[in-house]
Amino acid sequence: MPVQTDPKNVMGAAVVTGHGGLDKIVYRDDYPRPQIGARDVLVRVRATALNYHDIFTRRGMPGIRIPLPVITGSDMAGEIVEVGEDVESWAVGDRVLIDPALNDDDIVGLMGEITDGGRAQFLRARDYQLIRLADSITFEEAAALPLAYGTAHKMMFSVGKVTAGEKVLVLGASGGVGVACVQLAKAVGAEVVACASTGEKLDRLKALGADHLVNYAEQDFMRAVHDTVGRPRVFGTGGVDVVVNFTGGDTWAPSVRCLKVGGRLLNCGATAGYDVTMDLRYIWTFGLRIIGSSGWTREDLTTLLEMVAQSRLAPVIDCSLPLDQAREAEAMMEDRRFFGKILLAP
Repeated sequence: MPVQTDPKNVMGAAVVTGHGGLDKIVYRDDYPRPQIGARDVLVRVRATALNYHDIFTRRGMPGIRIPLPVITGSDMAGEIVEVGEDVESWAVGDRVLIDPALNDDDIVGLMGEITDGGRAQFLRARDYQLIRLADSITFEEAAALPLAYGTAHKMMFSVGKVTAGEKVLVLGASGGVGVACVQLAKAVGAEVVACASTGEKLDRLKALGADHLVNYAEQDFMRAVHDTVGRPRVFGTGGVDVVVNFTGGDTWAPSVRCLKVGGRLLNCGATAGYDVTMDLRYIWTFGLRIIGSSGWTREDLTTLLEMVAQSRLAPVIDCSLPLDQAREAEAMMEDRRFFGKILLAP
């Protein structure tokens, strides 16, 4: 007779079984449900968002050892269904956002990479990772925030010091981080030049408040920026105050040449390639600053949640797909057939 599986001990999950292509994502409805410890909670996942980091994890990242199989997904929100015996201030039924950063005596790293993440019906989280959700904030809005909006908020303000009236160029403006940068820059009164690859994406960026639009698939974005704000001159005219470039690759060198005297290039990634070249003479001649930013802080996430609750920020969500379509969702991201955030609903 076949062995009967207790449904209380299993769950649905999209599992990465090995490094490689999309075929390495396998949906299972019999994956073991997490068992919690004294300081853990068990969360029923209601929404989880995709990030390029999920793709990098699946493909394999040099120097980072990924335990396989693994459930990816680092952005997730849901409600608590079980609490550990030493957990205080949290109860079954509480609505929560999970800060995916793990940092304690046992483990340091990111959920969805070194431990199982949000592409499952249930997940285990430490009590210090929990952020309470106001009833006015949906699970989908919350799940869209940590990696994209949190990274953008830290880069733009804690590190980049973007202020009202500055001219900000955002490359890759139609992706999760890019859309967040456009929205956050406009929220403080900056003038935004947004770059994307299709007219449809540019129309949506315009609707979000972008002041100037550049279709980099049809025109040289550096020349387009020069035509819009003027070519940078060593005596101070032309150029933008800030370039947000998390793409790298062949966009890096022309990005530098869009900056005005004293301008700042903000970087938090390299989705198009990390091995870049540039003419260093522009750095010293124009007194430029290249500023790196990594991750987010708890304060970034709580500030973003306050903005959402006060209707000062509406996270942009492209679509929400069932969990068993995780493979199709990543294909959309790899092919850049999306605008904003792609969600999965476990």
